[in-house]
Amino acid sequence: MMLFENAQFYTTVNHLNDLPDICAEIAFVGRSNAGKSSAINTLTRRTRLAFVSKTPGRTQHINFFALPGGGFMVDLPGYGFAQVPMAIRMHWVKLLGDYLQHRQPLIGLMLIMDARRPLLDLDKQMLEFFAVTGKPVHILLSKADKLSKNEQIKTLSSVKQALKAFQEKQMVSVQLFSSLKKQGMAEVEAVACGWFQQCADRLPEKVAEKDEQE
Repeated sequence: MMLFENAQFYTTVNHLNDLPDICAEIAFVGRSNAGKSSAINTLTRRTRLAFVSKTPGRTQHINFFALPGGGFMVDLPGYGFAQVPMAIRMHWVKLLGDYLQHRQPLIGLMLIMDARRPLLDLDKQMLEFFAVTGKPVHILLSKADKLSKNEQIKTLSSVKQALKAFQEKQMVSVQLFSSLKKQGMAEVEAVACGWFQQCADRLPEKVAEKDEQE
């Protein structure tokens, strides 16, 4: 069984004090309409686990999904353009920011970018913002099927070159990904499995502590 296959909805959160007490999680984030929901659906082999909308910014909460292996994946609100009232948008910004910088069980960030428009200003700001945590980031250049093979190679090379400026502060990797063509799924799985494996030594201890408290 693949890591993300058969993921099940666990809970949705709109306030930090409602975050679940779990051991390890990987979060997915990206600009509105970058292909985040499609990527999650593709990786989990589900058609509507994450809601794909024609209107950017429809993910308004932090959504948790339990993985068969015991870890969790987290679907975060998209950043950038969203046709929502300013008060709600500001709430998203604070919720997302506080979660990313202070959430202890978060072990890594999957950052989705449209391969046709990678590393826009908000994407760079996200990398810089998350760098203070020291946790790894893996970038999925989504919708790679919209590019020719030659364009894919050039885009991947240019993004890798641009990321050197960020890699002094944090571990950042990147790959091509296509939900339509199922391209790059194995690579995402390998990265995520590696992250979970690195924290596996502390999982039994945390679970034991929780059991004792109960």
